[in-house]
Amino acid sequence: MNLSVELAPKCKRGLLLANPVMAASGTFGYGLEMAKDLDIQRLGAIVCKGTTLRRRRGNPQPRMVETAAGMLNSIGLQNMGVQALVRDIAPIWATWRVPVVVNIAGESIDEYARLARRLDGVAGVSGLELNISCPNVASGLEFGSDPEMAGALTAAVRQETTLPVIVKLTPNVQDIVAVARASVEAGADALTLINTFPAMAIDVKSRRPALGWTFGGLSGPALKPIALRLVYRTAAAVEVPIIGCGGIMTGLDAIEYMMAGATAVQVGTATFLNPRATLDVLEGIERFMEEEGVDDISQLVGAARV
Repeated sequence: MNLSVELAPKCKRGLLLANPVMAASGTFGYGLEMAKDLDIQRLGAIVCKGTTLRRRRGNPQPRMVETAAGMLNSIGLQNMGVQALVRDIAPIWATWRVPVVVNIAGESIDEYARLARRLDGVAGVSGLELNISCPNVASGLEFGSDPEMAGALTAAVRQETTLPVIVKLTPNVQDIVAVARASVEAGADALTLINTFPAMAIDVKSRRPALGWTFGGLSGPALKPIALRLVYRTAAAVEVPIIGCGGIMTGLDAIEYMMAGATAVQVGTATFLNPRATLDVLEGIERFMEEEGVDDISQLVGAARV
């Protein structure tokens, strides 16, 4: 069976994955810890945790709360900063077969552009995912909720890098298709749909918000029907690969996304419940293809749209 997918067909450097299963940003760290107990080289790609120009401490505790059908998080982009990543982490990635995409976040277009410039040409970095949709930091949704701003940010990054550029979109917008089109027109090679949905929970004993930052992002199975609809709609409007993300727990969940129009998928929250979730999803896809007599993964992409 052929499970390989190309996420940046129009980019000179390309982003060819051995299979469509990716580890989502913020749920897999930098891949180093998972590599101790998991054959991460079997994955299609790893997206590292959100990276900023300078080190960030993140939001106050508590940062995670379990919900009836998923979880809330308000990590606040805690990370080591781009200089430490390039110095200490990227050289390890450069020895891996699995490609690593760096998720980047900033508070201005200039910060995103500077991050892209710093990461361009770094061995071990195979692509960039622009986080324009994080609900856990101030102004985290500003770029992702406005088509013009999303386009301007994407264009600025595109000018600074030869790496494949993936734009991660928010569901908290009136017209996600407009944002998707603006990003693609500005040079995005692929789109990730979707980031977490802004939400909250109350601790009834303390009578206070359950999260230290009050609000957070909802992820997990509760998000899947919302994300699936947005992937379906967006796939009909743009001609770049879409990466489906939101509530993928099994191989069949991934198959649904692909039939809706996604070329690849990202597994996130499931990893907290089952560290082996990414590989379980991959093996579930393989079983489905074998049982259904599908010999090329491309035959599933958009199958529900026919």
